[in-house]
Amino acid sequence: MKNIFFDSWESIIRTVVITVLAYVSLIILLRVSGKRTLSKMNAFDFIVTVALGSTLATVMLSKDVAFADGVLAFFLLIFLQYIITWASVRSKNISNLVKSSPSLLVYRGVILHKTMVKERIDEDEIYATIRSNGLSTIADADAIILETDGSLTLIKDVKSLQTEAMKKVIIPEELPE
Repeated sequence: MKNIFFDSWESIIRTVVITVLAYVSLIILLRVSGKRTLSKMNAFDFIVTVALGSTLATVMLSKDVAFADGVLAFFLLIFLQYIITWASVRSKNISNLVKSSPSLLVYRGVILHKTMVKERIDEDEIYATIRSNGLSTIADADAIILETDGSLTLIKDVKSLQTEAMKKVIIPEELPE
């Protein structure tokens, strides 16, 4: 019967060596791939991050996966992310496929409840955004936007919904006057 707490010293040494090598390889590949790989995450970035973590765990703990195979998997995941982000910068269709659009949650101090329900945002998150921007009342916020990475942005003064800052923001049909 195999002991679940200790297999062998060979297994322990392999895990230490492979973990250090895999970790260093992942850090080097992430640094080479650029800042975009480590930026705030949208859904696509999250998937890549989970896949990298899963690959790292498999390389570290599975004797059936060679170190070189693991490094190749790291490289392929990061390379695919690089290709998709490169293409999304150059193609609106790919960008729309990979990224969602920002959504308007508050307009001229009025909470847009239908949009909040659709985006699964509660009022506590709105109030936290107001506080973190140094405001004391929602009336002082002309717009609060749910960004593509899940963060909330507060704009104090929106002159028009056609300004550059509102570009690509999903604006509900019914807005308060």
